[in-house]
Amino acid sequence: MAVHAHPDDESSKGAGTYAMYEDRGAEVMIVSCTGGEAGDLLNAALQSRAHAERDLTGLRRVEMAEAQRILGIEHRWLGYRDSGMAREDGTLEPGTFAAIPIETSVRPLIRLIREFKPHVLVTYDENGGYPHPDHIRTHEISMRAWDEAADDRYPELGEPWSVQKLYYDRTMNPGRFKSLISELKEHTDYVHLADRMEEALGRVLERQQRLTTQIEVRDYLLRRDDALRAHASQVAPDNEFFFGFPRDVEAIAYPYEDYELIASRVSLVENGELEADLFAGVIDEGVAW
Repeated sequence: MAVHAHPDDESSKGAGTYAMYEDRGAEVMIVSCTGGEAGDLLNAALQSRAHAERDLTGLRRVEMAEAQRILGIEHRWLGYRDSGMAREDGTLEPGTFAAIPIETSVRPLIRLIREFKPHVLVTYDENGGYPHPDHIRTHEISMRAWDEAADDRYPELGEPWSVQKLYYDRTMNPGRFKSLISELKEHTDYVHLADRMEEALGRVLERQQRLTTQIEVRDYLLRRDDALRAHASQVAPDNEFFFGFPRDVEAIAYPYEDYELIASRVSLVENGELEADLFAGVIDEGVAW
């Protein structure tokens, strides 16, 4: 189970991983905490512009359904309203996801965990990946659900379930972008793009992030892209940052999606190497995965 703030987050962060595990026979559920109602229309050439202007919430549901179909995963809406960015005084619109008390907003996630019974939970770090209020709140309820879904609190939400491993998504990490920029600079046609990415990602490239797990998604790059393009109101099909370079270049530079193992309820072998499987060490009905 991967918990995301808005529809489209699942396609820009971890989509190759989700599709790969589905193809291998695992059940994958994406949870969208909000409907993305406060998102801006970021594709000037959107064919469904009239729909977006009339009913952005409805359009984003249509887009999410198409991304779900492409990835082959299960999907659930947690049901909260997009908070948007905080106002100048730091306040949020009442009734939005990040403005609702955590003890309220965590309940449907606990129910989903107890119903779906995932072995692995993926979420954001304490900064939300980037400091959007909904991303931060997604982190907060995920961490709380990791604890509370496993104990006897909230019996009305189902039988307790202990998720075995908890990860932070680290898809947007400095190593990935440095490798990609370096490879782009080896190709004359893409030096200009490498320079622009380097300038735009200055702060990201300076971050220090701990990676424990690296999933190869070389065969899923195009499917990942198709899922992201399904969110046409949020990303243009010619978006340079996401689609401006050939996938064979990316496959050479960095064909991985990365994660950080934060907590585990199963014993793991520490050998100093990166995990290559989110399910490493997982036990299912007494049998190791």
